[in-house]
This record gives sequence, structure tokens and C-alpha cells, in this order.
Amino acid sequence: MLRLVIPKGSLEEQTLRLFESADLHVRRGSSRDYHGRIDDERIDRVSLLRPQEIPTYVADGLFDLGITGQDWVAETGADVEVLTSLAYAKSGTGHGTRIVLAVPADHPATGAKEIPPGTRISTEFLNLTRRYFQDLGIDVRVVWSYGATEAKVPEIVDAIVDITETGSTLRAHGMKIIETLMTSEPVLIANREAVADPLKRRAMQDVTTLLLGALRAEGRVLIKLNVGGERLAQVLEVLPAMKSPTVSELSEGGYAVETVVDKTQVNRLIPLLKAHGATDILELPISKIVP
Repeated sequence: MLRLVIPKGSLEEQTLRLFESADLHVRRGSSRDYHGRIDDERIDRVSLLRPQEIPTYVADGLFDLGITGQDWVAETGADVEVLTSLAYAKSGTGHGTRIVLAVPADHPATGAKEIPPGTRISTEFLNLTRRYFQDLGIDVRVVWSYGATEAKVPEIVDAIVDITETGSTLRAHGMKIIETLMTSEPVLIANREAVADPLKRRAMQDVTTLLLGALRAEGRVLIKLNVGGERLAQVLEVLPAMKSPTVSELSEGGYAVETVVDKTQVNRLIPLLKAHGATDILELPISKIVP
């Protein structure tokens, strides 16, 4: 039913892992294949292409559904519907990336408004950069970069607009960030005509539910325990929860308690719970959380 395209390159590994967690495993002959399949009747075929191209292909109807970055939707100006942001795990590529303006460390400018007219700026984001400086009323020369953008300063260009997560690479090349043009997360986008089709829209909603459920479960575990009635209040006082713990009365007295917590808390939480009277403590993995 759905023609799906997902990003190849820096987001590829994490995107494939997300789909596997969502029980939408992408099967390919090898890691070099540009096409694959998902054993799910809602998805006819899967392609892997550069994220820069995906917004335009989805807008043109070559694909019904795709994942790319907000930055490339903005850069291409593609007329697509953004179904949801997919805030990948904070430790992974693609979370909270920024499109930034950077200049040599000794450059006098401290912000984009201080860039002098005629400044040469190298970037992959030609349209985004031109629009940004047009809005500021500054006439700059924006030139296309085929990569290694930071290496072109100062011999070839005066400044760059590039994508970064931490800024460490730019600093290592003697540059400073003076402006963030936009922040970007991976997004799930859809062709507008496909969204208007009731069957395809329902399939898109199903896929969205599975992907977001898998994302919500990342880094979280289920804690289950038993506790006597006289110690229940003490345990609940130290027990974190997404909303509130589930408490059930046991047939032989006492209570069973379960809740979802961040994995990073568990090494301190379990000894604390035991010290407050909890017994039979279990830590269980979670594959999805669907509210």
C-alpha cells in the first residue's frame, strides 16, 4: 500500500534500528542495497536514498511516506505534510542538530546581523541561507559546497553555514559559531495526496503509532515489585513513574506495584526500594509505550 523512503547515510543505522524496534524490520540483501522490504501488508516497498532528496520525491508522489530532516524540508521548500517529529535517542545521530553560521575564530562578528555585505558563504543549504540573509537585508554571496565545508575558510570563502550537533569539528578547524539558523530533528513526512486517501492515511497512522511507541520506550524499563501494606506508602514515596504507579492488592496480603522508569535510575532505585521494604523486584525491558 505505502511506498516508503528512509534516509541513507548518517541517519541510516539509527533509522533501521528504530524500524526494527517498531516491529517493521527492513530486510535487504546487503547493507549496500538501496531497496528492501518490510513483511507488513501496509508497506509495499522501501527505498533508501539521501535525505536531501527525500522531501522532493515525497512531494512529487514518487513515495507516499518518508523520513528526512526538518532542515531538508526547509531547504527544498517541498510541499509535504509533516506527520510527526522523530526525536531519535539523544545519544544518536540526528538529535537536535543545528544549521549554524560559523566564521574564523578571529572574525569580529558575533552574530549574523554583523556579517558585512559581500561576504562569501559556502554551504549545502543554498536556499535556506539566501532566505535567511535576505530577511536580514544583507547582500551576501552564497556558494555551493560539495563537502568539507569548514576547510574552505578563509582561503576560499569568509564564512560557512553547516550542520552540527556539538560544534566540536568547527572548533577544531579554528572556527566559532555566531548564529543558529534553525534546529532540526528527523521528521516523518507524507505526500499530501496520499494523506487524503483514507486507506493510506490509516496505514500512515499505524506506522506513526509504532515508531513513536518504540521511541518512547527507548531507555526505559518496567519495574515490578511486591510490598507489604505497612510499607506501601514508603515505597510509593521513592518510586518514580511516567504518570502514577499501578498498585494491585495481592490475594495473600500486601500489594504488587509496577511502573516505568528511566534505565539510568535503576542502579540507585533498586537498592532504595529494597531498603524501603520492597521484595521480589523485577526489571523488565520495554519495546513500546503507546499512550
